[in-house]
Amino acid sequence: MRFARTVFTVAGMYGIVILVPPLFLESQYNRMYPPPVTHPEFFYGFFALGIAWQILFFILATDPIKYRGMMIPSMLEKIGYPLALLFLHLHNRIAPRMFAIGSLDWIFLILFAIAYARTAPRAVDLSHLPLVSPGSGVRWTPPKS
Repeated sequence: MRFARTVFTVAGMYGIVILVPPLFLESQYNRMYPPPVTHPEFFYGFFALGIAWQILFFILATDPIKYRGMMIPSMLEKIGYPLALLFLHLHNRIAPRMFAIGSLDWIFLILFAIAYARTAPRAVDLSHLPLVSPGSGVRWTPPKS
């Protein structure tokens, strides 16, 4: 459980550090990556949605067992952006730097999958329990090895 807490806390902090500054840097982004943003609603919507997911990662970190079901859409969130970048990179539509930065999500995807596996409910070992209730008059004998 500690692993899952750490993974989701780090993912949330990393995401906040990466996603909050661009909200204040649209004009600089327009100069660095022409052409300028033509649909600011998509620009700001992307970053706002991303920040919402980072908050979910912080919530997941508080109790990974309780919120384990939310790890599945979290993994889907971590695969969508790098897949889009991979497609765009293969068609030479983005700078290699953008591809490299977005590829860090693959690492988080793997870590999320490990966290999901490590928080799986444990199977209950019933081999030590008798197959009949006590006092029923039936004698239970363990199977021979």
